[in-house]
Amino acid sequence: MAKRDYYETLGVGRDADEDALKSAFRKLAMRHHPDRNPDDSAAEQRFKEVNEAYDVLKDPQKRAAYDRFGHDAFEGGAGVGRPGAGGFEGFAAGGFSDIFDEMFGEFMGGRRGGPGGARRGADLRYDMAITLEEAFAGRRAEITVPAVVACEPCGGSGARPGSRPAPCQACHGRGRVRSQQGFFSVERTCGACGGSGRTIGDPCPSCAGAGRTRREKSLSVAIPAGVEDGARIRLAGEGEAGMRGAPAGDLYIFLSIEEHPIFSREGPDIWCRAPLPMTTAALGGQIEVPTLEGARARISIAPGTQSGTRYRLRGKGMSVLRSAARGDLYVEAAVETPVNLTPRQRGLLEEFAEAGNDDTSPESTGFLDRVKGIWEDLKD
Repeated sequence: MAKRDYYETLGVGRDADEDALKSAFRKLAMRHHPDRNPDDSAAEQRFKEVNEAYDVLKDPQKRAAYDRFGHDAFEGGAGVGRPGAGGFEGFAAGGFSDIFDEMFGEFMGGRRGGPGGARRGADLRYDMAITLEEAFAGRRAEITVPAVVACEPCGGSGARPGSRPAPCQACHGRGRVRSQQGFFSVERTCGACGGSGRTIGDPCPSCAGAGRTRREKSLSVAIPAGVEDGARIRLAGEGEAGMRGAPAGDLYIFLSIEEHPIFSREGPDIWCRAPLPMTTAALGGQIEVPTLEGARARISIAPGTQSGTRYRLRGKGMSVLRSAARGDLYVEAAVETPVNLTPRQRGLLEEFAEAGNDDTSPESTGFLDRVKGIWEDLKD
C-alpha cells in the first residue's frame, strides 16, 4: 500500500513554514494520541503517520530530500545509496517519545515526577472575595478547602501498613511501555499499573490501594498589600494528592475585590466623589474626606468651585504591590443643588437671583449667548 504524501498527512501545503508545520502536528497528535483513543487501532496508525511526517518535514535537510525524491529518499536504511539523502538517521528507540514529550510535556495532566513516572495530583482552584481595604493593607486569611490528600495509614503508598508495593512486571517499574514498529517506536502509559510503575498485592484498607483519601483541610493564606482584582496566589503542593506517592498538585487562589461604596480604583490610584453644599462651593471652605487606612484628610475648597473640580492628595491612594510606594487619592467635587427649601430659604434665593448679574454665572450666560447666535443664524 502506497504511503500518503507527508504534506497531505499533516494537512498543509508544500510552502508551509516551520510554525505551520508545528501547529498542524500539535492538533493532529492531540486528536489521535493513543491515550485519548484507547484500543483504537485506526487512531494509533494515524498517530504514527502524523509523527513520521512531522519528523521528516521539520528537518530542513530531510524535507529537501523528500521534496526531491519523495518517499524513495528514505527507503533502504535511512537513505543509504540515495543521492542527497546521506546522513539521515532513522528514529532512535525513543525518538517519538522525545518529540512528543518536548511538545506536550503536560498533555492531559500527565506530568511526571512520582515513583515510576506516576502522575502528579491535579491542581485546585479556590475563589476568594476581599474588600478594597484588605487589598490595600493585606491580610492573612484562613480557608478550608475540600481536597484529596495522601492516606495517613499507608503514607500514600496504597499498600497495607507493614507491606510495600512491588515493581510492575509489565513495565519493569518504568510506568510506561514501548512498542517498536518499523523504524520508530510508540510509548504509552502502562495499563497494568496505571503509570505508577508499581503494583499492590495487599492494598491499604483505608484507601483501597489508591494512596489518597478525600477530606477538608485548613490553610493559612497571606494576601500581600496592593493586590489587584483577578490576582492569583499559588500554594505549591496544596492541591490534590498524587496517586500512590506521586507529588501533589498546586492550589491556586483567585482574588476578586468587592465593590466599595465610596472609593473606586484605577491601578495604584483611588477616586472619590465628594458632594459639596452649594454654599461651600460658592463661598469656599473646607471639607473632610475618608482615606483607605481609616483616617481623614482635609481639603480646602476655593470660592466658586464647580462640579468636576478635582483635588489630588499625594500618597493617599492604594498600596503598590511589593513596594513601599502608594498611589494618590483623587477627590472630585460634585456641587449639590439645595432641596426641601423652607419659605425663608426660597425667598433668599429669589432675592439673590433678582440681585444677580452676568458675572455670578458666566458659563450659563455664555451658553445663552451662543444659543442666541445660533437662533439668529437660523432666522437669516
